[in-house]
Formats: sequence, C-alpha cells, structure tokens
Amino acid sequence: MRKVWCEMAMGDPLPREMTVDEFLVWQLDQDERYELVDGRPVPLRAMTGASNVHDVITTNLLGLLWALLRGKPCRVASADTALRTKISSARRPDATIDCAAPERTSYEARHPVAVFEVLSPSTRKIDRFTKLEEYRRHPALRHIVLIDPDAVSAKHYHRSADGEWIDEDLNDPDAVIALGAAGISLRLGDLYERVEMPG
Repeated sequence: MRKVWCEMAMGDPLPREMTVDEFLVWQLDQDERYELVDGRPVPLRAMTGASNVHDVITTNLLGLLWALLRGKPCRVASADTALRTKISSARRPDATIDCAAPERTSYEARHPVAVFEVLSPSTRKIDRFTKLEEYRRHPALRHIVLIDPDAVSAKHYHRSADGEWIDEDLNDPDAVIALGAAGISLRLGDLYERVEMPG
C-alpha cells in the first residue's frame, strides 16, 4: 500500500488500488471529479453523457432540497460530496441528504439518509443496478430516488422499520416523494420545472 501511495504522490493519473481515505486525499489534486470503484478511480466524465435536461433537473432538485431543509438538522450535498459505499468504493450521487453537521476537513457524507440519481443514457444501467445495490447495503440510507429525465417518472426505494426495502413507482406530476428520514416531501412535478418533455 505504501508503494501505491508513493506513485499517487508522484502524480500517476490512474493510480493502482487505494482505500477510500487515500482516494479522498488524492482527489484534492485532480482537475475533475472521480468515483472510486473497487479501489480504482473512474472519472465522472467517463460515466456521463448528461444533457441540459439532466442538468436542469439536478439543479431543480438541489434548489428544492436546500429550501425544504432550511432550519432542519439535515442538509443537501451535491456531487462534490462523496458517499462511501464499500471499503474500496465511493460514489458521487447527484444529490445527497446528509444529517451530520458539516466539517471543513471532510469530503464525504457522514450520515446520509437519502440519495438521488438523475439517470442518463450512459449511466442508466449502472445507476439502476450496480449503484442501487451499493446504496441499499449502506446502513444509514433510508431513501434512494432514481429520476427519469425523459418522462415525469421516478423510482423511490425506502427502507421500512424492519429494514426491508420497498420500491414505489411515481408517474404523476402531483405524486409526492415522502422523505420521512429527513422530515420533508417533494412534489415530483417540481423536479421538471422548465423541462419540455418530448411529444
């Protein structure tokens, strides 16, 4: 592991396997954002293909969550904040609700209760299967929301009191995404403000 750290310090653009802690330090010197997948950094640009619509929905989501969480113990974090999903993996959801107080020296969500992913063509399979399973195994998470940019539609996974995950399909603009762990609710249609759906 020491050899790996030395190579990273010398500026190896794609270092060998590293821990999440090493990755978070390494990321500070990079010009773009990465996720750590099974010990190896993967640039987010290699996993995107996000359109303007993806960006509008993500911005709407962050703004709505920020307003709803004002004065509450939890806060919203963007993809700048990493989420540790395994010993050697760290993801960057489009939005995270973190119920831990922010720390200047921390670059990860420390008590995440909800994560949101806006699907895109190149990441749809990863988001719906690989990431979903990682998120479901996270002990603190209570809500996982996958948002479709091509239709007013979302999939809400929420953990029941006995630890079972329940999935809910939402397809009505007036449908409510109830985020009980954070004490707030979102109207599905509000995520799509200024988004023109294909006719």
